Amino acid sequence: MKAKEKLSGCKGDALEPRKNAAQRVFETAQELFYQRGIRAVGVDEIVSQAGVTKPSLYRSFASKDELVTACLDKYAEDAWAQIDAAIAAAGDDPRAQLDAFIGHYADQIRQPDFRGCPMANTAVEFPEPGYPGRTKAETCKVEVRARLLDMTRRLPAHDPEALADGLLMLVEGAYSTYHVFGSQGPASTLVQSARTLIDAYVANGSQRSG
Repeated sequence: MKAKEKLSGCKGDALEPRKNAAQRVFETAQELFYQRGIRAVGVDEIVSQAGVTKPSLYRSFASKDELVTACLDKYAEDAWAQIDAAIAAAGDDPRAQLDAFIGHYADQIRQPDFRGCPMANTAVEFPEPGYPGRTKAETCKVEVRARLLDMTRRLPAHDPEALADGLLMLVEGAYSTYHVFGSQGPASTLVQSARTLIDAYVANGSQRSG
């Protein structure tokens, strides 16, 4: 999904209101975690980059884990707002909604600062069950699957559950191959591959229902 925008409020920008310490810590952590990974970024680096003291961080976040979870919460909130807007613009047709849903992920991959899905990245970094960030990632991915299934069940498709899982695998596969081949590699076929898969399941379902 879409990478976070670069931090504003640089020195000399008189139009940008001064951010408090908690905001600077949060936005700096979002940027560093996304660009370099969670394990690679320590609290000392976050406070140094944010221009605050370590006590300032701990007044707002009890631990690094709590800060990670807050960043993932914000990412999910922003991502779902974008997806909901795209689906709403597509109207009531589930096929158009699926196109908008998949198109959202294709758009993210084309962003110049794209570094993969923060949820998937967190799940890879923290395979152990129970880590708060991993739990958040799992919850988000379950919701993505549920949203896909809601749309595929409203199509005249054979086995909408398999179709939803196939579309999810295409999205996750596009994210994964991006890290090796970039946006012009296999990931560039995401939209067309999704449409082909949907066509196959819908044609199969129409034949069976007929």
